[in-house]
Amino acid sequence: MNKTELLDKYARDGDSRLLLARVLDQQQRAHQRGIPTHTGFLSPAEQAESADLLMAAAPGQGILAGGYPDAERKLWAFLPDWLEEEVWLLGEDCPLAALAVKAPAGAGLTHRDYLGSLMGLGLTREKIGDILLTQAGAQVVVLRETLPILLSQWEKAGKYPVTLTPIPLDQLTPTPGERKGLRVTVASARLDAVVAAGFSIPRSRAADLIRGGRVMVNHRPCDKADKTVAAGDILTCRGLGKCVLTAVGGTSKRGRMILEMERYL
Repeated sequence: MNKTELLDKYARDGDSRLLLARVLDQQQRAHQRGIPTHTGFLSPAEQAESADLLMAAAPGQGILAGGYPDAERKLWAFLPDWLEEEVWLLGEDCPLAALAVKAPAGAGLTHRDYLGSLMGLGLTREKIGDILLTQAGAQVVVLRETLPILLSQWEKAGKYPVTLTPIPLDQLTPTPGERKGLRVTVASARLDAVVAAGFSIPRSRAADLIRGGRVMVNHRPCDKADKTVAAGDILTCRGLGKCVLTAVGGTSKRGRMILEMERYL
């Protein structure tokens, strides 16, 4: 398929088409010119959507990188045959950079405070990767091209002054998000039943949310309430959060399926 046919097949709407076109442009540029290229940072849903496109357009090409293995926001990088990923990560061609941000003791700054101050400098969301809160303040992953702006202009987050120090990517210290373990029983592994159990809502409401396009399975939209969910699937619901089906066990005395789940708090 050519580019237009690929976009016609995989784009969900106008914004999706623009995103996928940018990803394809970078992939083709790397292939045609033999140079490393990259996109901006993408959300998990955007990563999943573009991964489906690349699987059809250029199987095996492109790597997702966000500064550390379990990063949420990642970019696509396309490397020529002569450049190994390990060498790229350590070299000047790697577009990822990190900053340690120190705030005054007791400032209590949140993820929203840091993100708001960054965007207040005129940075778009695609320039900003994960923001990791630390005891001293935060660590922020950004595109390397933004460093001159940040080091010269980023002076406050919220109402507090901050100081910045560039750090290597291997000094990032992510902490696992707080999760609540759940052991639930369902009549079947249908999506509406699992969403209801995972978010502690009535099954009828779960079905309404699914039909309304508010539920994603593995960061891909799903409006089919009867879709079968499997162990390892990630369920996200706009307005409710995220949970993971970690294991499917046996059956209860009443013949219901036993599920092990984790809900992100």
